[in-house]
Amino acid sequence: MSKTRLLLAAVLILGVSAGALGAAETGGGQAAETQLQVLLDAIRANRKALVAANLKLTNDEAAKFWPVYDRYRKEANAVGDRLVAVIQDYTASFGDLSDDKAMKLVDDYLAVEADRVKVKRAYVAEFAKVLPGRAVARLFQIENKMDAVIRYDLAATIPVVDEESSAPAK
Repeated sequence: MSKTRLLLAAVLILGVSAGALGAAETGGGQAAETQLQVLLDAIRANRKALVAANLKLTNDEAAKFWPVYDRYRKEANAVGDRLVAVIQDYTASFGDLSDDKAMKLVDDYLAVEADRVKVKRAYVAEFAKVLPGRAVARLFQIENKMDAVIRYDLAATIPVVDEESSAPAK
């Protein structure tokens, strides 16, 4: 199987996991939290395996790359956890979402997005110290493709705010 096909197959697996993640978020209690954590761990493990399969690293590059990548993913995962918290907050308050709460959620989401970009920007230079530029570009392409699939699946499970329910009465 070519590496491109491997990437596509793995991204589809991640997408299914992300869809299950959205389903876990709507459940309640400790069981839902445990299921959510298991799904997040599976996505994170698959991500590293996909990067490993799709970057052509020499032994020397790999020895230098993986510690940097692990630090990067630790920071990126922390930001991702914040996104999950925003989504959980939204789904918990979706039924009676006030204008103020909606604006707070928008602000929280944009703060998470800004931090996600900050982490990526910070690590470009770090990766460039241990990999050639084309490999750094490929890494971010792989990461972006996986993020896109996860976000697509999440978007399919998150309901859109109903304008009518919070509009003031005339």
